[in-house]
Amino acid sequence: MTVLVALALLLLAPWPASALDEQIRTIPSRPGVTESFVLIRTPRPPAASVILFTGGRGALGLQRGPLGPRAINFLVRSRQRFAERGLLVAVLDAPSDRTGEALVRFRTSAEHAADVRALIAALRAETPVPVWLVGTSMGSVSAAAVAVRLTEGGPDGVVLTSSVMGQSREMGESLQDVALDKIRVPVLIVHHRDDGCRASRYADTAWAMRRLSAAPRKELLAFSGGDAPQSDACEPLAPHGYFGIEDKVVDAIVGFITRP
Repeated sequence: MTVLVALALLLLAPWPASALDEQIRTIPSRPGVTESFVLIRTPRPPAASVILFTGGRGALGLQRGPLGPRAINFLVRSRQRFAERGLLVAVLDAPSDRTGEALVRFRTSAEHAADVRALIAALRAETPVPVWLVGTSMGSVSAAAVAVRLTEGGPDGVVLTSSVMGQSREMGESLQDVALDKIRVPVLIVHHRDDGCRASRYADTAWAMRRLSAAPRKELLAFSGGDAPQSDACEPLAPHGYFGIEDKVVDAIVGFITRP
């Protein structure tokens, strides 16, 4: 099945009747700049809040309206799963001053960290529970870089999934540009053993784990299996996006986040 056919099936599939309400919220983040995000409240008191960072260019296009079935990035398409498991969920868009270039060559910047700091504060005002940053692919660069920069007002933990650890000419950044040894909160690294994306090889997770020398708690979770790929190796409908094992991966992430 081609990726175009897979996308067509996703577009035709009805949204689950039990889906939780999603709100688009916009907050000021820097002088003259706003940050928009999708907010999903859990039906019970949340155990934690998570900020989900999509991969690629990092843009959701919320200025055009709500997310739909076209949003197939692993974390974006799994956003309801996190809320159903008792977490307050925010899915981050690119800030208002980055509508063209989005987060390309921006994820390790001080400005990006300031935008995320504003969202962390907003979530803590919403409910006083720990806030975790969860990134996938290029989104892991955002989560890690923000955790390094925000020594105050920062996250309580970080989850890095399918992390881009090899240099990407197009995106211009990777985990190699982040001082992982300065992260001082718990870190979970999640990866698929059969990830075929050259920029996010499973073998490189050993390097990332060694670099996380200051993390008070760190763990590597490796997954196998899933459905036959329906996209290129670096795209979401493949092992890089945990295609076919989404529930298993989300369960493991939530378990790590909520573990005492």
